[in-house]
Amino acid sequence: MLFGLLLTLGVAVLSVGLRTFHNSYAQKAGALGILAATFLAVYFATDKWLWGVVAAVGWLFLPWLEILTRIRALRLPKEKQLRPKSPPSSETFPALSEITREIEEEGFVYSDDAGWDWEDYRQFFRLFYREEDRAQAAICLNEQRDFSFYYLRISSRTKDGSVWTTWNYPLSYGLKLSPAFRINRQRPDRSFWQLDQSHRQFLRRNRVDPAEIEPLDETQIQTDIEKDLRDQIAHNIHKGVLKQTATGDVKYSWRGMIYLWCQFLVDLVRL
Repeated sequence: MLFGLLLTLGVAVLSVGLRTFHNSYAQKAGALGILAATFLAVYFATDKWLWGVVAAVGWLFLPWLEILTRIRALRLPKEKQLRPKSPPSSETFPALSEITREIEEEGFVYSDDAGWDWEDYRQFFRLFYREEDRAQAAICLNEQRDFSFYYLRISSRTKDGSVWTTWNYPLSYGLKLSPAFRINRQRPDRSFWQLDQSHRQFLRRNRVDPAEIEPLDETQIQTDIEKDLRDQIAHNIHKGVLKQTATGDVKYSWRGMIYLWCQFLVDLVRL
């Protein structure tokens, strides 16, 4: 019994330690270690390996608690209109000024602060534009209740309607991206300079002609983001991930909730 306790504690401590490393392989090993520690704890407590397996696999179904409570009740507007918005406080987003400086050092010019609020869900965008290659950049902050995260995005819009986008979105996206988007996903720990270099390579790799990239003005950047949001909502309604409510808002369908759970599993494998 003492051996089982010490072994379980050893695996658990090692797993938590591995999760703190900024290395994807170490973090994956840490995630598997947590499953192993759960199996060992239940196995040594019950002397039944089957119950240990059930307990370990139970971690994979844990997201359904949030999906069936908060996500199922979530309602979002079908039309998202961005409005001028004050930047979040330094306590809420302490890295905003530093990231802004990094983006401007790469030749981008600050355009505007915008966002939208809906019940307890808030989005903030700080928008930039680089006339040299007609690239857009954005600092995006998502907030909901006690959970928040930010990501960086660089986009080039071509005349055929394609949106070539490099971003470091930290999670699997909760909605299906519209067919116009071509995504070059990078790790969350990448600097903006690294994202910018990767975006240039992304365009070259796909033979995107610089002459085909649309020039923009400040007002059009915000308009294009609103259009992206509308197209995304419409695409997910068409795919059955979202459905319209009687009041005109949208919510996740059962297919959409299963899609969210599958995205969680993808994140578990990736992280």
